[in-house]
Amino acid sequence: MPRNPDIPDAFDVYTVVVLRRPADAPEMSDAELDALQARHLAYRSELRRRGLVVVNGPFDEQSDPSYRGMSIFACDPAEAARLSDGDPSVVAGRLAYDVMEWWVGANSLAFPLAEHAVGDRRSMPDD
Repeated sequence: MPRNPDIPDAFDVYTVVVLRRPADAPEMSDAELDALQARHLAYRSELRRRGLVVVNGPFDEQSDPSYRGMSIFACDPAEAARLSDGDPSVVAGRLAYDVMEWWVGANSLAFPLAEHAVGDRRSMPDD
């Protein structure tokens, strides 16, 4: 059977972490939240400096306000989960995360600030 022409021959597969506010997030004072946010941002910045996070940032105007932000990691999903477990906002219970692989057509995205290739090149298995 011929290959479906709507399916790309190759995909670039990225590890994505979506941060979300859990329904049971603990209440904190404004000062505690400010301090926690500073630690969260410093942690994410350090991951980026180390080349483990390629790009990240907050969401705005999303249909579900529990979604807070997203990161594309330069590692496999298990390592991204391990690193996300160390985020001070995750440790404090103010954020939770979902980790997944995101498949996009090969060469659809570029990360010009990354010091090395990001993601894996894969092909969709034939049925």
